[in-house]
Amino acid sequence: MTTTTLAVLVPLLPFLGAAAGLLLGRRAPGFVRPLAVLPTFAAFVLAVVVAVDQGGGKAIDAATRLTPTGSVPIELALHLDGFAVLVAVLVGLVATCVQLYSTGYLRDDPRYTSYAALVSLFTSAMLLVVYSGDLMVLLVGWEIMGICSYFLVGHYWETPEARAASLKAFLVTKLGDVPFLIGLFALATDAGTFRITGVVQAALTGGIGHPTLIALLLLAGVAGKSAQFPLHTWLPDAMAGPTPVSALIHAATMVAAGIYFVARLLPVFAASAAAMTVLAVMAAVTMVGSALAALAQDDIKRVLAYSTIGQLGYMSGALAVGDRGAAVFHLLSHGAFKALLFLAAGVIIHAAGTNSLTAMSRMGGLAKRIPDAYWTMTVALLALAAIPPFAGFFSKEAVLSAAEHTALGESQVAPSGAGWTVLIAGLLTALLTAAYATRLWLLAFRGRGAEAPDHGKQPVVMNAVLWVLAIPSIAFGLTTGYLGDWFDGRALTPAVTTSVLSTGVALVGGLVTYAAWRHTSALAARTPMGAVAAHPEGDGSLVEEEAIASHTQVYGSIASAPDPADPGRLLLGPLHRHAATGFHLDAVYSALFVRPVLAAAALVRFLDREVVETYVRGASAAPRWLGWAVRRAQNGNVQSYLSALLAGSLVLAAAVVVLANVTAGS
Repeated sequence: MTTTTLAVLVPLLPFLGAAAGLLLGRRAPGFVRPLAVLPTFAAFVLAVVVAVDQGGGKAIDAATRLTPTGSVPIELALHLDGFAVLVAVLVGLVATCVQLYSTGYLRDDPRYTSYAALVSLFTSAMLLVVYSGDLMVLLVGWEIMGICSYFLVGHYWETPEARAASLKAFLVTKLGDVPFLIGLFALATDAGTFRITGVVQAALTGGIGHPTLIALLLLAGVAGKSAQFPLHTWLPDAMAGPTPVSALIHAATMVAAGIYFVARLLPVFAASAAAMTVLAVMAAVTMVGSALAALAQDDIKRVLAYSTIGQLGYMSGALAVGDRGAAVFHLLSHGAFKALLFLAAGVIIHAAGTNSLTAMSRMGGLAKRIPDAYWTMTVALLALAAIPPFAGFFSKEAVLSAAEHTALGESQVAPSGAGWTVLIAGLLTALLTAAYATRLWLLAFRGRGAEAPDHGKQPVVMNAVLWVLAIPSIAFGLTTGYLGDWFDGRALTPAVTTSVLSTGVALVGGLVTYAAWRHTSALAARTPMGAVAAHPEGDGSLVEEEAIASHTQVYGSIASAPDPADPGRLLLGPLHRHAATGFHLDAVYSALFVRPVLAAAALVRFLDREVVETYVRGASAAPRWLGWAVRRAQNGNVQSYLSALLAGSLVLAAAVVVLANVTAGS
């Protein structure tokens, strides 16, 4: 088979697996798991073959003209360059791991059939986005991912949190998709084509007539899909879905789509210095704000969600300084260790036999019970904190190095102000990232909270997947010397200045957090409830008894005590309560948009009920009353008829007399 034929099969196989799973799920339930895993795994293998065949050389293009549109043509086109083939490998790897992991994680779920089919469809849609060479075909995959996320986030639809989260994810991303669609049409109108290669060529030759407007419209969709400020609020709430879904969304599909789209069309954005500046500011605010919010969260999945937002901010920052190689490199690296983090968190939740044990302050005694999750999550957190030689160090350093070059005026693509913005925000975020990664590790595995109920050993397949993803989390960064051809020929080797700075601030962040944890632990141990938590047998003192009574009234039992040794509160101080709520952005949206819309809806409902329906009721009542009057008059009594005739005659005679007098007088 040719490379293009194999590339067509990559998104097609998961789609066929999804269709077959839905059709055969109830009739032949034994085929559900093979149909979930095997097509996705086959797509991953073919994606690897396509990447090897492409070899980082010249892009491979193929296209078939669809039905004539009468204006700008739409083509079923493939565009296989180094970025596309590597991202497809990541999508296939993570999706295969998620499907395998889900066979154990959701083995007793009654809706596993529809879940597995939706995951396969989700994977197919992202692969379509990755390989597509036409913007309209890309848009199809873009929107399919949106509807799949709605159903998957709302998988546990019995809970109000899942229903609200799925609706919020759908609405917020659609809010960005509306200007995104307008931007696509405007871009195709200026370029005269929907083909990505044609659009890029038009941008490079100055053929885009409105670059700033188009770029800003497209950035709205990117901000929604990739959870960038100010449309990022849906992602932390999306943790209400199954943990494997979170791993898929955060690591390789939906949120990566926006970053990948900008990387593919970077010349369009680079044609406007204003757009690049907006992208840099958006990335900086996203990075710093999400890192502060992550440091204040107690839910382990929300910490990881805000972490994803911040790492996506790094990718946006790399694009803002004109280096798509660094952006995609961090996308690949992040995909491996973030999938590992979520799936390891899923093992923690699964070990408790519930989907509710996600509060780190109530965890304890887990390191020895789930050693696979403990060691692999430690590896992933080191990669997240960008500690060498783990993967995150190399990819994050590539972003900071690109920002440094732009800040020093060595880039012809982006203004130096964008470089300084990304560089300063990136270093501050590196400090905060190491802090919340250290805090997560300490609270989850060294915390003083209650030990979760022991529900036995975890399924082998779940632990095996963790070790598979641990390999690229450790070693992917070491491949930078061999992947230059896939990244526009750019060597992604670390630079001395940014390497020292980023590693230094990361170590400072980790050590300060550890010191704060030791300090808060010592203070907590001196309090009555801290002593009870450390020594449950107690000493029988009156102070201790009062503390136990007070605690029981609030939490119900000693075992449910939150860990008082939270370094996040000490580090953030008065900022903690604001960071814990995401800096009240949801409240701002509620005040600016939700409440006015609800008030307008209430007004419309009032007008419809009290005004419009009043006219409708009146229109029906008038003939009814007239009919009643006529019916009363038609009573069959001749005397009544004669009386009415006489009265009418007298009225007419009087009217004639009055009219005659008036006429004579005039």
